[in-house]
Amino acid sequence: MRLEREQDAEPARGRRPLVLAGAAGFAVGAVVIGLLWTVSGGGNGPAQDARAACASLDRAGPLPNAYVSQATLAPGVIQHITAARDLSAAAAAGSPLYEQLADHLDGVSRMVISLNFADPAGQSHLARAHELCARV
Repeated sequence: MRLEREQDAEPARGRRPLVLAGAAGFAVGAVVIGLLWTVSGGGNGPAQDARAACASLDRAGPLPNAYVSQATLAPGVIQHITAARDLSAAAAAGSPLYEQLADHLDGVSRMVISLNFADPAGQSHLARAHELCARV
């Protein structure tokens, strides 16, 4: 009976240094990433977010003009469009100059998520988003 309790206690003690090392590694990594992010950050935050949103829209590539299944889309299209939407929302939160871009990329995102690329409103949002991105 006493031997069983000692065996149960042993693994818990054995894991404690690993857990502490993992937590310490996570904390050090978070600090390093934060410092690198702070040091490398030059320029205006909202403008950078808007440029990143437009770059993500470009990386999605040309979108189809009809209803399609997700399997026929190029890999990453949905992720790039939703990333563009989120980045434009961050830009709009930082500066009202980017609210139109955020609105149009939100419309594009809704079209892409529904996989109905024939949606006239979505196609209009896409065209307008490309126009706005050309000026960012």
